[in-house]
Amino acid sequence: MPDVLNGDMLTLAAMMLLTGAAGGVIAGMLGVGGGIVIVPVLDLVLSALGVEADVRMHVTVATSLATIIPTAISSSRAHEAKGAVDHAQLRRWGVAIFLGAIAGVILASRVSGDVLSAVFGGVALLVAIKMLLPLEGKHIAEAIPGGAAGQVIPFSIGGISSMMGIGGGTLSVPVMTLFNFPIHRAVGTAALFGLLISAPATVAFIVAGWNVEDLPPGSLGYVNLIGFTIIAPVSYLTAPWGARIAHALSKRKLSLMFGLFLTVVAVRMLIRAFG
Repeated sequence: MPDVLNGDMLTLAAMMLLTGAAGGVIAGMLGVGGGIVIVPVLDLVLSALGVEADVRMHVTVATSLATIIPTAISSSRAHEAKGAVDHAQLRRWGVAIFLGAIAGVILASRVSGDVLSAVFGGVALLVAIKMLLPLEGKHIAEAIPGGAAGQVIPFSIGGISSMMGIGGGTLSVPVMTLFNFPIHRAVGTAALFGLLISAPATVAFIVAGWNVEDLPPGSLGYVNLIGFTIIAPVSYLTAPWGARIAHALSKRKLSLMFGLFLTVVAVRMLIRAFG
């Protein structure tokens, strides 16, 4: 593999800075933790740097999750200040999402990078379709299911999100709105779900990738510390900008922006998996 240190570090740094800025704004605006931006961009960057395909998507997903930790803290604080975090919903789903995130890493460490790309693209496309359809005021139920059966939903959200390298908002926002949950409160609450997914998943990916070969320089397990160091602080600083944008938009505009962005990302990752 070409040595990253011999490449154009200024270009790489600039790409990471732009990735972090875009990820932060998207995180604050949509409650998605920024991973939906960071994963496809990091995949392209690491591919250009010659990182082996067998480990590239794992490094991408793990590094994305690490960057989500400070971004989720910043974004959730901004939404909390606007009263958009539903603490009752956080208590109902929190533990299941946390456990699901760990289970997702265990599964992700045992499958190929193309499988992770396919999961990312497939789920993102389904969510995009849901958000683009004119479903305002249409729900499958008037309230989110409770009881033990109701915990399957957040557990699945945690597991799939950790396999995709996202903070959970990509799934939890549309799922909650399907159950008559206001989108702005869904976005605000999803920011905290992002922390419950990214923190345990990051630790689990460090452990899972500890003795893996062909990792890029500066990696701690599957987490690349170079990417984390550049992307994380920029995402943290720009997340509040996105939160302000979200609260200035109508529900429909927010849904359309979410759906259009996810469509582009999903197609790119499906091509990566099956092309």
